[in-house]
Amino acid sequence: MEKMGYDVYEEFVLNSRGLKLFTCRWVPEKDPIALVFLCHGYAMECSVSMKGTATRLVEAGYAVYGIDYEGHGRSSGLQGYVRSFDNVVDDCSDYFTSICEMPENRGKQRFLLGESMGGAVTLLLHRKKPTFWDGAVLVAPMCKISDDMKPPAILVNMLGRLSRMFPTWKVVPTQNIVEIAIKTKERRDEVRCNPYCYKGRPRLKTAHELLMASLDVEKNLCQVLSKSLFGKQFILVTNKSI
Repeated sequence: MEKMGYDVYEEFVLNSRGLKLFTCRWVPEKDPIALVFLCHGYAMECSVSMKGTATRLVEAGYAVYGIDYEGHGRSSGLQGYVRSFDNVVDDCSDYFTSICEMPENRGKQRFLLGESMGGAVTLLLHRKKPTFWDGAVLVAPMCKISDDMKPPAILVNMLGRLSRMFPTWKVVPTQNIVEIAIKTKERRDEVRCNPYCYKGRPRLKTAHELLMASLDVEKNLCQVLSKSLFGKQFILVTNKSI
């Protein structure tokens, strides 16, 4: 059997709130070119749904690290429930920083790669520590709501009130996210068969947190990108099938 040339490690870490979060690492046998940190999309996870991306990167010589957000994949928390988008960003920041501070990783370049909701996480991670990251790849990022889909302020306020009263209710009407977000049948089937992906309706609090995060990112996008592009490498990919 041909040796892969890299090792895969899976483990749980405790976040600042005492919850167990699942993490996955793909590490080449040779000294890595740089470090890449994966931020997955809503209802997804890192070890299966982003395995293809991680494999291509580690085979190219990069060390790759992923984490399942609270309420996602194999991490603790109610499935599909985003209690706080800030918590998601903080958990990623804490874990990614701990990896970068390992003796063997000091001095290596650090890149973020975010898909969909993970694109918003990526931009907020960079905003949190703008001098820490060397660049990022944004794949179909959740960073702007089109004008024809943007809800009026009264509906945003109503969603906020309802989400405080019934945060975990799965009552938000939505189109089939898998059909809309994933272009190839093979990838759609993979997600549907993945037991770690959440397939229910969005919960009220989750919908509100994602909406507010999108509006926040959109409002500050020009400022973030103008600062990011100064000596940094940011790549935007609009098609997830690439």
